[in-house]
Amino acid sequence: VRFRSCDGNKKIHFGSSEPEDFRVGEDGVVYAERSFQLSAEPTEFVVSAQDKETQEEWQMRVKLTSEPTFAGASEKVQKKIEDIIFPWQQHKHSSPLKRQKRDWVIPPINLPENSRGPFPQELVRIRSDRDKSLSLRYSVTGPGADQPPTGIFIINPISGQLSVTKPLDREQIASFHLRAHAVDVNGNQVENPIDIVINVIDMNDNRPEFLHQVWNGTVPEGSKPGTYVMTVTAIDADDPNAQNGMLRYRILSQAPSSPSPSMFTINNETGDIITVAAGLDREKVQQYTLIIQATDMEGNPTYGLSNTATAVITVTDVNDNPPEFTAMTFYGEVPENRVDVIVANLTVTDKDQPHTPAWNAMYRMTGGDPTGRFTILTDPNSNDGLVTVVKPIDFETNRMFVLTVAAENQVPLAKGIQHPPQSTATVSITVIDVNESPYFVPNPKLVRQEEGLLAGSMLTTFTAQDPDRYMQQTSLRYSKLSDPANWLKIDPVNGQITTTAVLDRESIYVQNNMYNATFLASDNGIPPMSGTGTLQIYLLDINDNAPQVNPKEATTCETVQPNAINITAVDPDIDPNAGPFAFELPDTPASIKRNWTIVRISGDHAQLSLRIRFLEAGIYDVPIVITDSGNPHASSTSVLKVKVCQCDINGDCTDVDRIVGAGLGTGAIIAILLCIIILLILVLMFVVWMKRRDKERQAKQLLIDPEDDVRDNILKYDEEGGGEEDQDYDLSQLQQPDTVEPDAIKPVGIRRLDERPIHAEPQYPVRSAAPHPGDIGDFINEGLKAADNDPTAPPYDSLLVFDYEGSGSTAGSLSSLNSSSSGGEQDYDYLNDWGPRFKKLADMYGGGDD
Repeated sequence: VRFRSCDGNKKIHFGSSEPEDFRVGEDGVVYAERSFQLSAEPTEFVVSAQDKETQEEWQMRVKLTSEPTFAGASEKVQKKIEDIIFPWQQHKHSSPLKRQKRDWVIPPINLPENSRGPFPQELVRIRSDRDKSLSLRYSVTGPGADQPPTGIFIINPISGQLSVTKPLDREQIASFHLRAHAVDVNGNQVENPIDIVINVIDMNDNRPEFLHQVWNGTVPEGSKPGTYVMTVTAIDADDPNAQNGMLRYRILSQAPSSPSPSMFTINNETGDIITVAAGLDREKVQQYTLIIQATDMEGNPTYGLSNTATAVITVTDVNDNPPEFTAMTFYGEVPENRVDVIVANLTVTDKDQPHTPAWNAMYRMTGGDPTGRFTILTDPNSNDGLVTVVKPIDFETNRMFVLTVAAENQVPLAKGIQHPPQSTATVSITVIDVNESPYFVPNPKLVRQEEGLLAGSMLTTFTAQDPDRYMQQTSLRYSKLSDPANWLKIDPVNGQITTTAVLDRESIYVQNNMYNATFLASDNGIPPMSGTGTLQIYLLDINDNAPQVNPKEATTCETVQPNAINITAVDPDIDPNAGPFAFELPDTPASIKRNWTIVRISGDHAQLSLRIRFLEAGIYDVPIVITDSGNPHASSTSVLKVKVCQCDINGDCTDVDRIVGAGLGTGAIIAILLCIIILLILVLMFVVWMKRRDKERQAKQLLIDPEDDVRDNILKYDEEGGGEEDQDYDLSQLQQPDTVEPDAIKPVGIRRLDERPIHAEPQYPVRSAAPHPGDIGDFINEGLKAADNDPTAPPYDSLLVFDYEGSGSTAGSLSSLNSSSSGGEQDYDYLNDWGPRFKKLADMYGGGDD
C-alpha cells in the first residue's frame, strides 16, 4: 500500500486495524502476523498512515481474497511477473531536434528473507522495446551477481528473466544494488544500463540478545520509590525500525520477595530499573536477584521472540545505625610517668556494613581530661577505641582519672533515623605509683669561681630531691659521673663538692671559661633509680700566665736594609690580664742592645731590626722581655732565634746551604725519619713476599708424590763411564727406542743399541670415559697383566757392546766366587711367580738339578 503525498520527505507511520492478524511495515508492505485460513468472503481491514511530525492521518480499506489454486495457477503467476522496460532514448539517426527522454526511476523490488523457494525464484523480467528488431542479450552486474557474494541473482540472457537462487538473510545484506545491461549479439550496448534495487524484507528470525547475561547494580538502603537503580540493554538483529526489532522489557521474578514481591519495576522500552516500594534494608536483605525478559514484536507474547537475563541488585549500606558501647563503664590502669601506653579498650557494636564509613567509629573525650593527658585511637580492624596516655602522669599529683567518652561514625546518620547520633560511656583510670628518679635542683647549677682555687677547697653543695613522697626509702647517695679534668669530688651523703686539684681557666677542658661536671644521685627503691645533674663552673681569669714571643724563629739579612722582623706577644690570659704588651731588650749581654733594636708597632705586635749596618751571617739568640697589662704585671723573657744570612737585591737569602748546614728544623728531621722508615718497610715487605712465593712454589712441587708420578720423565744422573772413549753415545735412543735408525746409517761412535723384538702388538684394556670407582682396581690389574705379557715392552733383551779396555787387569779372576756351585743350595722357585720376564731365569735356576 502506498499513500501519495506532495511532499515526499514526510515520515509516515503505518498501522493496521487488525494488528493481531496483519502488520504494515515502514515501506508499506503488509505481512500476515499469524497463520489462518481465509474464508470465501473477502477479508477487510483498514490501513492507516500517520505523519509523525504533524500527526495528520489517512486511511485506506484493504480487501484480501484467497488466490485460486488450480493447475494453471503457476502459469497465471508467471504472467503476473512485472516487466521492467529500458527507458526510451534518442538514437544517433534520429532528428537532432528531439531531446532525449529522461531515465525512469525503477521502484525497488522487495524480497522477503528466508524464503523457502522453490529456487531459482523469478523476480522481474528485464526487456527492451528494441528486442523486436534486434536480437539482444541481457545481463546484470553488481554485488550479488558478478561481484561477491556472486551467484545470488541470475538473469536469462535471452528472455531477461531475473531470478534469485537461494534464500536471503537481511541481517547479512539488507539490500542489493544491481545494474541491468542490454547489448546486441556483437556486444554493442543498445540501451543505457538501469539500476535495480532489491530490498530484503525483514522477518522475525532473531531472538533478542542481552549485552550481558548477568547485570550488576546497586541501590542504597532506605531509598524512596522511584529511585533509579540500573539499565539493562538487549539487542535484536532484526530491523530495529520494524516490529521485529522493537523490544519490550519486563521483570519475570524477584528473589527474595521480602519485604514486598514487587520492590522494583522496569521501563519496558528503555530497560531502566527503578524502585517502586519502600523498605530496602541492608541489615535484612543485602541482595536481590531479578529475572529480566526482553521480547521483540513490541512485547507481543504470542508472536514475539524472548530471551532472559539476570539482574543482581546489591543494597548498599547507609549510616542508619549508630555505634553503641558494650558497657557503660570501662576500667584501666597505668604506671606513672609512662607515655604511649594503652590503658583501656573501648568496644562498640554497629549493625552497618563493617569497614565502611558508616561502621567506622570515631572516639572523643567529652570530660575528665582538662590537661590533655589521654587520647583515643581507633583500631581499624576491630573498631575498638584505644585509650592511650600521651603525657606523663604524676602519681603524687593525680591518682585517678574519670573520663567521659563518646563514639560516633565517620559519616553522619541518614536522615529520618530516630536513634541518637552518638553513644557515651565512662572510663575509670587508676594511676600506679612507681619508684621515680631523683632530680637535682637546679639543674644545671652555675657556680662562678676564680681560677687558681687550691686543692681541698670547698666549692659548693649540689643536692637532689626524691619525688616519691609516699614510698619509705633511705636518703639519697651521690657520686661523680663525669669530671674531665678530675678536679672535683662529692660527698656521698650531703652532696658537698670540694676540689682535688687547682682550677685552671687555661686548661683544655675549659670551653669559653666554662667547666662542666656531671653527678649522679641514687635511691634504694625497687627498682633502684638514679638521676643526673650538671654543675657548671664559670672560671674567672687571674694574671697567672706571662706573655711569650711568637714566632720563635725568624730570618733577616746581614745589612740594615731590608732588616725588619715582625713579632707578636701571646698570652693565655684574657683582658685585662693580657695586652697591650710592653717590649724591650735586656741590658745583658751588652751585645744585644748594641746589635739590635725593638720598636712596638701596636698593643700586641713589635718590630725587631739591626742597629748596626752589617752583622755576620749566622744564628743568634735574641732575648726579648715582654710585660702584660695585668695587675700585678706579669713578664717573661723569650728567646727569639734569628738566622742572619746574605740576601740578594730582593731580600731573599742566598746562602741557604750554610744556614741549613748549621742545623735542621724538627719538621725536616721528622720527615727524613719517616721516609727512611717507609723505605725499610717496603724492603721488608718485598723480602717477605719473595719468601712466601718460594714456599708456595715448593708446596706446589710437593703436591705430587715422586712415587705416584706416572709421567715419562728423563732423570739425568752423573755418569761414570769407561773413560773419554766411552762418552760418545746418543741419549735420544733411550727416550724413543721405536725410532732407532738402522746400523747402516748410524754415525760412527754409536756403540750401544737396544733392539726391539718384532712381535704382534698386544691389546691393552681401554678405560671408559667415566668408570665406576669400583672398576679402577680391575682396570689397573688388567693393565699390569697385559704389560707383563708384552714382549715388546722395554726394557728389551738386547746385546750391549762396550769398548775394550785392554788386557792386563790388576783384578783377579772372578771364577773363584764359584757362583754356580753356590746356586744349587738356594731355592729359586719364587722366580716362577715373577711373571714372563723372569721365565728364562726360572727355567735356568728353578728347574732342579738339570
